[in-house]
Amino acid sequence: MRLTTNLRRPLVGLATLLVMACGNSDSGPATAGADIGKGNLQGAGATFPEPFYTRAFFQYSTKNPQVTVNYQPIGSGGGIKQFSAGTVDFGASDVPMTPDELTAAGGDASLVQVPTILGVVSIAYNLPGVSKLLLDGPTVAQIFLGKIKRWDDPALKTLNPGVTLPSKAISTVYRADGSGTTYQFTDYLAKVSPDWKSQVGVGKSVSWKVGTGAKGNEAVAAGVKATDGAVGYVELAYVVQTGMSQAYLKNQAGRYLQATIDGATAAATQITNVSPSNFSITNMPGDTSYPIASFSWIFIRKKIDNADKGKAVVNLFKWIVTDGQTYGKDLQYAPLPTQVQSYAEGQLKLVTAGGNIVLK
Repeated sequence: MRLTTNLRRPLVGLATLLVMACGNSDSGPATAGADIGKGNLQGAGATFPEPFYTRAFFQYSTKNPQVTVNYQPIGSGGGIKQFSAGTVDFGASDVPMTPDELTAAGGDASLVQVPTILGVVSIAYNLPGVSKLLLDGPTVAQIFLGKIKRWDDPALKTLNPGVTLPSKAISTVYRADGSGTTYQFTDYLAKVSPDWKSQVGVGKSVSWKVGTGAKGNEAVAAGVKATDGAVGYVELAYVVQTGMSQAYLKNQAGRYLQATIDGATAAATQITNVSPSNFSITNMPGDTSYPIASFSWIFIRKKIDNADKGKAVVNLFKWIVTDGQTYGKDLQYAPLPTQVQSYAEGQLKLVTAGGNIVLK
């Protein structure tokens, strides 16, 4: 069974209110004396960064009305397909393209992959009366493999001494669409559970053993929130927006942490030389590293014939990966580390618009 719903309206409302609260404190890219392009840009893909993109695109267009952005949050897999088909100006995914996806999109030489923001995946649950729930990776894997079926299972009691766990069935909710959030969740479980690695593996779409599928982060959040005894993996922005309970997850150092942007930053600092082939920051070492964090990515063609649109998309994302990062924190996104910002700008400098390099 699949759940479909839409929490996008309150998320967009929150983003707009936060922009208004911030006033005009951000300088933004100046239009005077600078040709930043123009046009209505079309993008599609990951739901994971949607609250951040909604807010950042709104702010950018407010200061630069000659550039507007229409972003469709259809999931990472859908974003890659739309980009490969040439129906959007940029695609978005929480995972860089696989070799097969790169081939379908025209090859590595035809595009750039740019990290844009740092997010966190929370383990959200709906268990009235349980205000603090401790979990570890192997136990989460057993729950989503269908081997731990009830909340009063001995394994859960061992992790939560002194907590009265109800004799209630566990209902798991997962992403039914191709999803970067699913990739990050399964990437983490494969690192901490041999059973998960051998029986399910890692991917944007996997064969789930149990549970209910829902399309998009917002629908998974709604499914967990509506079902007594449910548990699911949800991007932190949606958990905070909807006031859900989230578990404390044991990290590699043995500490139990809830998902936070500081935990994502701590994990990201453990990796150097980020690239489309070196991007995983799940289960990283460090006392304060939260175990399920990730970069989100966009894809742009290296050669854009339309000079106005090419300039617009490159300048938009140059701002997104630099000054625009400030608009993520209140929505539970961590800014890109300095070295990752530099990498992102370097990728954007490879793009030509109307035959000319946009960024020098």
